[in-house]
Amino acid sequence: MKVFIETYGCSANVNDSEIMAGLLTKDGHQIVAAADEADAVIVNTCTVKGPTEEKIRTRIRQIQGNNGHKKLIVAGCMAEAQTESVRKLAPAAAIIGTHKINEIVDVVEGRKSVAVGGNSSLNKAELPKINVNNLVSIIQINDGCLGACSFCITRLARGNTFSYPVGTIRNSVEEAVKSGCREVWLTSQDTGTYGLDRRTNLPQLLQQLCEVGGEFKIRVGMMNPSLANHLLQPLVDSYKNDKVFKFLHIPLQSGSNPVLAAMKRGYKVETFKKIVGDFRKQLPRITIATDIICGFPAETEGDFNETLAVVEETKPDIVNISRFWPRPGTAAAVLERLPDSVVMGRSRKLHSLARKIALGNNRKWAGWRGKIIVDEKGKVPGTFVGRNFAYNPVVVSSEKDLSGRLIEVEITGAAAACIYGRIIPLQAALL
Repeated sequence: MKVFIETYGCSANVNDSEIMAGLLTKDGHQIVAAADEADAVIVNTCTVKGPTEEKIRTRIRQIQGNNGHKKLIVAGCMAEAQTESVRKLAPAAAIIGTHKINEIVDVVEGRKSVAVGGNSSLNKAELPKINVNNLVSIIQINDGCLGACSFCITRLARGNTFSYPVGTIRNSVEEAVKSGCREVWLTSQDTGTYGLDRRTNLPQLLQQLCEVGGEFKIRVGMMNPSLANHLLQPLVDSYKNDKVFKFLHIPLQSGSNPVLAAMKRGYKVETFKKIVGDFRKQLPRITIATDIICGFPAETEGDFNETLAVVEETKPDIVNISRFWPRPGTAAAVLERLPDSVVMGRSRKLHSLARKIALGNNRKWAGWRGKIIVDEKGKVPGTFVGRNFAYNPVVVSSEKDLSGRLIEVEITGAAAACIYGRIIPLQAALL
């Protein structure tokens, strides 16, 4: 069969789609680039935000209306956490959850119509996959998390932490490097929980992976402050290895301790600031990415101002901003929401501050010279995007295809979302 896979959500979801593509291809099916070409369409869903869910629901209705003769499979977090809701939306669709993606062939071929349920001991790191980007290998190191956040539906879809064996993950990295990948993304719902069920931890895993030969770098995915704090110095030490991007994704969510308590985040603002401070002290050029929710029901104007103050103080390079949206089955869903106008106003203020800080941080790279790994083509024809050691996106121009190359550049300009560079002529020979 010809199968089209449409993916929404995080890098773990992207990797789930890559695995489904790998399993289907191994069984003789063909992955195609558009729904119109396909006999079967898989929609791999995300349900972390209400607007994303609504977008996916609209897309599923569109597929059913325009391609009623095609087989439809709804996969991912909506399929797992909101199975009955998906059944009502698409009664004729097959459904496959996050823990059963190894059964995708049976679902596509019609031997199963529903494959959902429960936590899984499935080791996704050992399954075949087809990378979305040939230069980037996304490797899930564990499924689930150990949090109990009052706003989060993802835990209902992914369950408790199940860590994959170090040996399997290392084999996946070795295979990726041999195949030409220049970046390895370690991902999960919370990479800080890795190994807590196996008497190991994330720094020990990184030590093993950095021993793999070849020219590549590792990007470590999001980790929550509560667990990162317990591993802080070993974690900082592991980041000092040249093979690890100096990129830390650590969510703040709110700059107010009462709001963090209402969110059931399990840490205080001071913990976040300590982690950022220790990393910056020992790795001054590190990129800090964070997540913040605007308009949580418990958030007062004073609480929001505290968030602005923490952002101003810590100056993260990247701030992923979400407006609060109640998710079914979560504790926060029953709380009285703030007026939309208030939430949107706060979101605009935070976006403005985050852009100002990002631009200021990026301007500090002016004149820097060093190597970047080119991992994608730019939006403007003739441009390419590479990553420096801190995972900053560097835009360069070239008539030649630079994909996958390691090149020497000098930074010449900055915007809030990226920095600009020129290839240093004497070093332009691809290394």
